[in-house]
Amino acid sequence: MTGGREKIAFVCQRYGLEVNGGAELHCRQLAERMAARYDVTVYTTCALDYITWKNHYAAGEEMISGVQVKRFPVERERNKERFDRISDRVFSDPSHTDEEEKEWIEEQGPFCPELIRVLREERRTYRVVFFMTYLYYLTATGLTDDFENAMLIPTVHDEPPVYLRHYEKVFNAAKAIAWNTEEEKAFAEKRFPSIRGKKGILAGVGIDEPAVPLPEIPEELRGTRYLVYAGRIDESKGCREMMEAFRRYRDNSKSGLKLVLVGKPVMDIPKDPDIIPLGFVSDEMKLALMRDAFALVLFSKYESLSMVVLESMMMGRPVIVTGQCKVLKGHCVRSNAGLYFNGYAEFDGCVSWLLAHPEAYEVMRENGRRYVKENYCWGRILDKFSELIQNEVGSRRQEVRLRAGLC
Repeated sequence: MTGGREKIAFVCQRYGLEVNGGAELHCRQLAERMAARYDVTVYTTCALDYITWKNHYAAGEEMISGVQVKRFPVERERNKERFDRISDRVFSDPSHTDEEEKEWIEEQGPFCPELIRVLREERRTYRVVFFMTYLYYLTATGLTDDFENAMLIPTVHDEPPVYLRHYEKVFNAAKAIAWNTEEEKAFAEKRFPSIRGKKGILAGVGIDEPAVPLPEIPEELRGTRYLVYAGRIDESKGCREMMEAFRRYRDNSKSGLKLVLVGKPVMDIPKDPDIIPLGFVSDEMKLALMRDAFALVLFSKYESLSMVVLESMMMGRPVIVTGQCKVLKGHCVRSNAGLYFNGYAEFDGCVSWLLAHPEAYEVMRENGRRYVKENYCWGRILDKFSELIQNEVGSRRQEVRLRAGLC
């Protein structure tokens, strides 16, 4: 321990100030806040791009916002042709072998066996080690039955890889699981019945109000009514469907709405004067764009929490989301601060209804703020993690005493 504080670790495929979304941002925010209570170390790779896993950062150790970060080089970038070939095999043929699943996990990446080797040597240095995200190589390979202090933050949703046999071993090996939502937990327990009753918490991530004044949004957007999307601009996030639905709505209505895209594009964006891609922006600018938007829109079917939905609610803006994602639908139902749709006709109806009902819109704004404050307060979430850590440490000590015949 350093300064009398217990040591804990996180394992995450990417980590850095430039990684500003998804599970990686979730990990960084949690690690930085846990650093006020524990001596925190993060084990991660040198990669920045999740498509290629090309090494970007220097290998070695550095401090980021009070957290020690240990970086290891990715030994092999992803080969798209090889990855697509093994993906076709394991997802189209139920008779695929365990070796083929192992090959898929290595090709999925980031392939970094040196990190796993060092972590296994150093794991007993820490009270607990949190593996972030079930999907990638580091968790799928590192979290095994003999890792006695491993916990999992799975960020799992209904997608093809979760049905690979190997992941049942991963979920079973975790000594405890920190879930983001009730919907995520229910899905995982249905998929892996053997984990029902496993120790865990329902935590999620904290959403803070801005600590500093937010900037002005770009001048060309001031006074403009717009929907905002924030996150990776990717077909897998429903972005193509979203842009097509927006253009169809725009053509059929006289609302004057525009669509503002915030995030790194990994797909082509149509050239359209009413679709405005801003690329990567600071966290402060992202929140400012949410603050001045009419609503946030999200077509992604695969979410285990969705920080941007919670951030939009915190900024007092309703959300319009696909009902095909149970997590997003759950946020809307519990908060009464958003609308969910199935298909274009309902999307059209959601946008039109919000525009036509300004009084209800104002009520939804307040509902969203209240929902986030009551359910996603950092202090409450950190207390849950601290209790989980202490309970697990106590359980291991009791187990050791029982094995030694002292109880």
